[in-house]
Amino acid sequence: MNIEEINKKHFIETDMYFKIGYGLSSKLLSYHTGVFTLEVVISTKWRKNYNITAQEIAKLWKNNYPELKNALGAKIFIIDTKLYPYKQYCIHRGINPGYDAKKGVIFKDDYLN
Repeated sequence: MNIEEINKKHFIETDMYFKIGYGLSSKLLSYHTGVFTLEVVISTKWRKNYNITAQEIAKLWKNNYPELKNALGAKIFIIDTKLYPYKQYCIHRGINPGYDAKKGVIFKDDYLN
């Protein structure tokens, strides 16, 4: 699986729309043993809490990319630039400012999320 290609496709097809329209950006970090990992950046326009954000973005990735359709779960690392505006500067400078939340999503219906 080529993660760079998937991220490039996501950036062109989806991420720009979400970033401008909703204040949410995401990228795929890894995919191992049926679980993919995403990094999500929240800005001032995004109003939903971390749990809802994790659920929605994980399902968006799973449903939009055939490479992830058989995933069992997702790990979501959230950077909140709404609460900590300095983190946006760090991201633009190529510095990882640290995660504000870490969430997990299981895609099987009869499991508790």
